Amino acid sequence: MDMLTQIELDAHWWWLILAVVLGIGEIVLPGVFLIWIAVAAAFTGIVTMLAGGPVAVQLLIFALASAGITWFGRRWYLKNPVVSSDPLLNDRAARMIGRTVTVMEAIAHGEGRVKVGDGVWPASGPDMPEGASAQVTSVRDGVLLVEPMGKTQ
Repeated sequence: MDMLTQIELDAHWWWLILAVVLGIGEIVLPGVFLIWIAVAAAFTGIVTMLAGGPVAVQLLIFALASAGITWFGRRWYLKNPVVSSDPLLNDRAARMIGRTVTVMEAIAHGEGRVKVGDGVWPASGPDMPEGASAQVTSVRDGVLLVEPMGKTQ
């Protein structure tokens, strides 16, 4: 028999290995969720090491610990939000406000299209000819609200 078939690990080691794997997953994958499940797996491993117990009891401990620790983690993050250096990072529309855009299709009767970077967006605002420069003042339902450059609100 080779060495791999001779390795037998106690149940608590499997839980601790699972905790490490989930911890690595938390580092590799975006978000903050797997860390709480990893803590629950580590907790289950420690309880199993100290008290033992059948697999069904271990799974119940893991399930309850996962739910409880995840609930606690969520509450903690709600009370202690992470301050971002770029709060609009994932809000593409809000990042448009204040940008200078070029009218690609004349804005007539309040509707037209403007070029933002390498994309074209629907726009709403006062009548403006094609090629005019405008500034984005707000965004509503995916439509950029624009004003001619130099005009104050």
